[in-house]
Amino acid sequence: MTGPATMLDVFAATARAHRDLDLVRYFDTPLTVGQVDELSDALASGLADLGVGRGDRVALLLQNVPQYPVALLAVWKLGAIAVACSPLLRGPELLKQLDDAEASALIALESLHETVAAPVLDRSPVRTVVTTSELDLLDAVPPLLDGVRRRPPAGAHDLIAIAERHAGERPPAVAVGPGDVAVLTYTSGTTGPAKGAMNTHGNLVHSAQVYRDVAQLDRSDVLLGIAPLFHVTGLVAHIAVAMLVPMPLVLACRFDAAETARLVERHRTTFTVAAITAYTALLNSREAAGRDLTSMTKAYSGGAPVSPAAASAWEERTGSPLHTVYGLTETTSPSHMVPLGARPPVDPGSGALSVGKAVTGTQARVVDPDGRTLPVGEVGEIAIRGPQVVPGYWRNPDATAAALPDGELRTGDVGLVDEDGWFYVVDRLKDLINASGFKVWPREVEDVLHEHPAVREVAVVGVPDAYRGETVKAFVALRPGARAEPGELVAFARERLAAYKYPRDVELVEELPKTASGKILRRELRAGGDRTEPRS
Repeated sequence: MTGPATMLDVFAATARAHRDLDLVRYFDTPLTVGQVDELSDALASGLADLGVGRGDRVALLLQNVPQYPVALLAVWKLGAIAVACSPLLRGPELLKQLDDAEASALIALESLHETVAAPVLDRSPVRTVVTTSELDLLDAVPPLLDGVRRRPPAGAHDLIAIAERHAGERPPAVAVGPGDVAVLTYTSGTTGPAKGAMNTHGNLVHSAQVYRDVAQLDRSDVLLGIAPLFHVTGLVAHIAVAMLVPMPLVLACRFDAAETARLVERHRTTFTVAAITAYTALLNSREAAGRDLTSMTKAYSGGAPVSPAAASAWEERTGSPLHTVYGLTETTSPSHMVPLGARPPVDPGSGALSVGKAVTGTQARVVDPDGRTLPVGEVGEIAIRGPQVVPGYWRNPDATAAALPDGELRTGDVGLVDEDGWFYVVDRLKDLINASGFKVWPREVEDVLHEHPAVREVAVVGVPDAYRGETVKAFVALRPGARAEPGELVAFARERLAAYKYPRDVELVEELPKTASGKILRRELRAGGDRTEPRS
């Protein structure tokens, strides 16, 4: 696989050849490649004037808006590193990421600045704040954004004003190579608290090329951007691929099943990569029921297990198969994909749908706890080596050594490979919870619940959920004489954790099961804790 070395090379080639092509369609408002190039040049020039330079970390706290690719390009044109922050984070969680990355600048939506960032910025390393609105870059306000109001914060710089002030300017040229870090994407991975995976320009380019080639994408395609752009799937399978092919990326700020179905029909979108929960929502939405989704011939799902029944339901609705893809933040999205038009097999032993075959240039194997390759059909940990694997975690050599011995990623996912090279993920190591494709580390939730004055002991597990794949459940033992209702504890956690992390169910117990040494037996709680109801 040959081609551009960095994402700047990718975009520069597209800007030279396809300047008038739509790169983004924000609801029904188009933004061409040339407009994105000019906006990102102007923003980069303005950021340079504000002191942002090569190697600096610039945090992005944005929804699925056109400003995301504009800001990414601006950061890259300065030789800086983007820090992809989830808009679902609470203030204390955001502060941890800003501190870990030592981010000197923040580009945020006004609404997220007000509710999430502002309360913690004075304790962060951030010196420069740039804000923008969901309403910017729109020809007309869609119904989904009717309730949005402009609220520019005092002391912040407005993104559009910066772009207008520096219109026509180009930032100073910097040398960027494939080994340079393009984005820090935070993941709890398999070994504890959030770590900044260092996704390089070379990682991003390779993964974008994989999506283009396996899904057979060309300029006749239109990309439905429903994965969160801060997530590695959105960064690669949406932004990077759109820049590479190039093709229009359809965005709608945030996922809404009815509006997404309208946009599929309106723009005749053909390709996306999204968690199965998004497809389930589209299939179950009454408002989407009358929409024509048959243009979606290149739909892929990753991030959470896909059941054979869910794949069949999508194909029945659209007439095209739902393809599976497997990858992690540390593999810069795809390490395994199902070829376009193929229907992945089902493992007869576990009932798991295959996640595909290893993609170009990738060596994948199943290993035992000592790292020895296991034979075909035997279950073990999936290990991956290839050009999409990150070099490590930001300033965390211990975590890097543990997860990437000799550069090979130990995924923490348990699976097997058959004699034809199809891989299957059948379980996860340890206690990691996968809720709608988002990773949740139980200890983080437990630590928050431990802050409640009535809580004596707490254990958090993942339990099956028909909508999210897994959802978070907490078992809580109260202090003697203390009182707390389950709903109160749910609300306590909800105020302090991202939406995908807080427990949807709290069960009060007298005692938690433990080993003789005092270790809590999560497996016993998990076995008896599946009392959640399916969610639509």
